[in-house]
Parts: sequence; C-alpha cells; structure tokens
Amino acid sequence: MRVIEIAGPGGPEVLRPATRPVPVPQTGEILIRVHAAGVNRPDALQRAGAYAPPPGASDLPGL
Repeated sequence: MRVIEIAGPGGPEVLRPATRPVPVPQTGEILIRVHAAGVNRPDALQRAGAYAPPPGASDLPGL
C-alpha cells in the first residue's frame, strides 16, 4: 500500500512517500480500502514537532 511517512520533525519536506505491505486483518478485524484521507491539526502539529506522539506511535500520520 502507498503511505506517507514522517521522517522526523519539520516542515513538509520531512514527508516521504513509501510503500508498505498491506496489513492482514486479525480475527474480529476487517480491512478497509481507503482512496483518500484528510489531515487533521494534531497530525500537522506532530510533523512540526509541536505535539509529541505517544510512545510507540507509528511514523505514519493519523490519530
């Protein structure tokens, strides 16, 4: 699947397109195909380094 990774705190230049394996749903889960997604303010603040992500958070935006 295509993703946008956050390489570290900074401006838009820290966003990197990447390819990752499609996740495999576990028992009781479903996989949903997403064609587009929005960006919310906390995502932008985390990218800028102004809002710390929780420990163990993914390098992909999305809360």
